[in-house]
Amino acid sequence: MARAIIFGHGEYYHLYNRGTEKRNIFMRKGDYDRFLALLYLANQSESTELKLQGRTLEEISEPKKGEPLVEIAAYCLMPNHFHLLVRELKEGGVSKFMQKLMTGYTMYFNKKHDRSGSLFQGKFKAIHVADDRYLRYLVSYIHLNPVKLIEPKWKETGISNQARAERYLETYTVSSYLDYLKRERIEKMILTKDSLPEYFSSGSDFKTFVTEWLTYAPE
Repeated sequence: MARAIIFGHGEYYHLYNRGTEKRNIFMRKGDYDRFLALLYLANQSESTELKLQGRTLEEISEPKKGEPLVEIAAYCLMPNHFHLLVRELKEGGVSKFMQKLMTGYTMYFNKKHDRSGSLFQGKFKAIHVADDRYLRYLVSYIHLNPVKLIEPKWKETGISNQARAERYLETYTVSSYLDYLKRERIEKMILTKDSLPEYFSSGSDFKTFVTEWLTYAPE
């Protein structure tokens, strides 16, 4: 079935997918490490033999070949799904990037965990970010996803302990939250942080920008 959305140069998109039958797609730290490495390696216009590259960001020895396909503005990996916020740089860039990313990770995961067949629940999902208001919301939404691991119903019932939630976000290493807090780490090579408008001028501004959503009180 053809995809309803048509990707456009310079436009932002929220991309996501989950494991088939809601299964976990990350079983161990090495799985997260490999996906992060693929976020970097798959984002290049020239072909590359992904399985021959380093398994982690630290092990990548060769520079990218060609230009990036997208700007990755934000990401979050959860046990059974992932979220990406990207801006297309080249025609067909989103599709090519996601094909390389998901194929490369599925091949890795199936070999590592001795399985076969589809890992993801069909084609990746994509939503066009058509206005600034939605873009601002997505920056917070993506980075707040890990809170569901400690308070699954916080959006429905309200947060019970905001301080604990904020501390947990600062320990969650497989999202771009720490990079926007300006923590020095190798994962910053994945991002193009200046892809976003100037919503925040410092790490503390970013934290406030995101965590103010935790004060939302459902009716």
